Amino acid sequence: MTDHYFSDSEGAYAASPIAVTIGGEERLLESPKGVFSNDGLDIGTRVLLDVAPEPPETGSLLDLGCGWGPIALHLALSAPTASVWAVDVNPDALSATARNAHTVSLSNVRTSLPDDVDDAVRFDTIWSNPPIRIGKAALHELLLRWLPRLTDDGEAWLVVQKHLGSDSLLRWLQQLDGFDAERVESKKNFRILRVFRA
Repeated sequence: MTDHYFSDSEGAYAASPIAVTIGGEERLLESPKGVFSNDGLDIGTRVLLDVAPEPPETGSLLDLGCGWGPIALHLALSAPTASVWAVDVNPDALSATARNAHTVSLSNVRTSLPDDVDDAVRFDTIWSNPPIRIGKAALHELLLRWLPRLTDDGEAWLVVQKHLGSDSLLRWLQQLDGFDAERVESKKNFRILRVFRA
């Protein structure tokens, strides 16, 4: 069976260089095979980085499903005094994110497997290009695990492709007990969703 970017299997780490613009500068980073969009910055993540507001300057910020780390790097560069958690089930993704943070000289990025994040940690914002292709049930389970860890005034910003169920996901989010959600923008066939406490 072929591994996917949202699997937790780990082989010998081998990465390829990628040139991407993060934080307004072109940077030479790396991405291993088997990580989502390993050949560069995908359109959906770029839309999220362009549309979402500046993150909180302090506190704990979460990149959920970090891949090789573009969202985590953006958050860390935008909020250098905040603690940025980069969470993924793929150890190669975590290795790439850590190495890319080091390349950019960021000391406020912390990579972690989901089960290794202390239950006491609450997040002032969550940004994610979630792994839609894991299926609706698994995606809902993922969001139900992390959204309740938002602080009282925290927000989650999600980017979802229009044709991969963004509107049905929005309706589901709007029905979650204690939360509400809205579509902030549609751009390049992607929806930007904001989730907040009701």
